[in-house]
Amino acid sequence: MDKGCLKDRVCTLKFNLCKRASAIKLNIYTLHTLLEEMKDNEICDSYIVTLEIGSITQIMTQVKESQHAHTHSEQGHPEHGHAHHGHSHHGHSHHGHHHFDPSSDRIGWAFLLNVTFTIIEFIGGWLTNSTAIMADAVHDLGDSLSIGTAWFLQRAGNKQATARFSYGFKRLSLLAAMLNGVVLVCGSIWVLIESIPRLFAPEMPHTEGMFLLALLGVGVNGFAAYKLSAGNTLNERVLNWHLIEDVMGWVAVLIVSVVLMFVNLPILDPLLSIAFTLFILYNVVRNINLTLGLFLQGAPDEQVQLQIKQRLQQIAFVDGIHHLHFWSLDGEQHVLTAHLVLKQLLQPEQLVAIKCEVAECLSEYKLSHTTIEFEFPEEACRDD
Repeated sequence: MDKGCLKDRVCTLKFNLCKRASAIKLNIYTLHTLLEEMKDNEICDSYIVTLEIGSITQIMTQVKESQHAHTHSEQGHPEHGHAHHGHSHHGHSHHGHHHFDPSSDRIGWAFLLNVTFTIIEFIGGWLTNSTAIMADAVHDLGDSLSIGTAWFLQRAGNKQATARFSYGFKRLSLLAAMLNGVVLVCGSIWVLIESIPRLFAPEMPHTEGMFLLALLGVGVNGFAAYKLSAGNTLNERVLNWHLIEDVMGWVAVLIVSVVLMFVNLPILDPLLSIAFTLFILYNVVRNINLTLGLFLQGAPDEQVQLQIKQRLQQIAFVDGIHHLHFWSLDGEQHVLTAHLVLKQLLQPEQLVAIKCEVAECLSEYKLSHTTIEFEFPEEACRDD
């Protein structure tokens, strides 16, 4: 094996160790063999010193410890799914595991309960002549759509990336969020059209029916929230808060139905429905605005973007940074690309050291994809 090839292989192994010490599956024997070959071939002393066996052994110890912790975490928390590590170029894709997913099962149960009860709500709202129940039905419809798409996308979104869709399918969740938002806006406008005229001509709803539906709503949504409370995934936590909101909404309907049993104040029904609807619209518009920003590849957090730039600029031999792009696949998994302008021409071992420092600098931000390009002095940037 020639000297140049040996250098390239050791550089790659060294860089991968520093870049992803928590996940890389390294053949330790291979690295030691390469080092011995380098000695036998009398490759330059400075290069051997940079990759001395003591340094490599220390890194390998960290790798083994990290792998042990990673394996223990997987065994203790199977519901985590590790979807955010599913990038084939990182060498540890989990997509080949077709095992039982407790998280998906819990979300599936919550979806089944919610969509069934949403249908009951619309029928019950029509039978009881209650716009408050109709408003709650629209709210639950939105939650059913959110839970359903989360359930579907938890499966579909984790498919392997392809040559055409090189980043995978995580952005499907943004499309689903936009569609959900449109449905909720339309439903909310319909409820407002029904409710506002009743402020001027209130109609007494069927209070006993409201009361029974409210009890059922508290029970169904409360049970669904309980099912999801056992989970640890981000999807489950977010959806659990949605269901807790539903429970609170049904408690409000329950209170109003009890009040209307004893006091003739039919205006409470449209007032409650309008309050629900405005609350829904506020959250929907906020989510649509956020989703649109992600669609347009806006920075998910400008403060974090600034921190990353400042950290990279502090690295030795880095003279400047441009074409730094920080965007998000789905609001949770972020992507970073940047050009680092170096102060001078560097030796291979110095470039390896800088790459390791960049990897360490970025590790705390849990980025899903990073692409860093080095530019040398007087080199023209092809992207300018």
